Amino acid sequence: MELEIASRDFAFAFLFGLIPAIFWLWFWLREDKRKPEPILLIIVTFIAGMAVVPAALPLQKAAIEIYTGYNLIVAWVIIEEVLKYAAALLVILWNKAVDEPIDFIIYLIAIALGFAALENALFLLHPLTLGEYITAAVTGSFRFLGATLLHVLASATIGVFLAFAFYRSLRVKMIFGLIGLFIAILLHALFNFFIIRSSEPGSENGILLVFLFVWMGIIILFLLFEKIKLLEFSKKPLLRK
Repeated sequence: MELEIASRDFAFAFLFGLIPAIFWLWFWLREDKRKPEPILLIIVTFIAGMAVVPAALPLQKAAIEIYTGYNLIVAWVIIEEVLKYAAALLVILWNKAVDEPIDFIIYLIAIALGFAALENALFLLHPLTLGEYITAAVTGSFRFLGATLLHVLASATIGVFLAFAFYRSLRVKMIFGLIGLFIAILLHALFNFFIIRSSEPGSENGILLVFLFVWMGIIILFLLFEKIKLLEFSKKPLLRK
């Protein structure tokens, strides 16, 4: 009976982690209507993002033995963002299907959402096993609007920099990718830092400011999507040499 309950809780946690991520994936894929990406490749990329979670967990556990406090937060963020980017490089960014600048962003978002889907499921699993369904619902809602979009914003930042370098040399692409990775780590670390600060006494409104930070970033991402679409039409670098 206990095994049956555990299996049911895991199934619910996985489902409630997966559905919001698929919604956001569908939402962002609509930004690439002119030349949609192969659905099978999107699925493979999404699964690759999920596979990053079990790869990151032992490294994050090892980091606990080395770092404490905010240094540990930064270490965890670096592990997650580097592994997500590595998964994108390994699975998709060399693929001939990546034939226009916006593709970099689309596939990195798919990686991020795959990661977020399984990570969210793990966050939901504990309250579900305790029968705390309201807590699980609140946790899922906050992660749907906050942490999930933060993963999108961080990974998409790398995609944006790679898109800017689409018509440039491999060397320039590598440099732009590293710059994007650095900014992704910075954004993710700031998010985690302020989330922790918002849980302290006297910071009740802090969580709203953190969400505002993420949503402002998403608005900027929308604007960059439009600029990169112009880059596709002109087939010229947006940034001067």
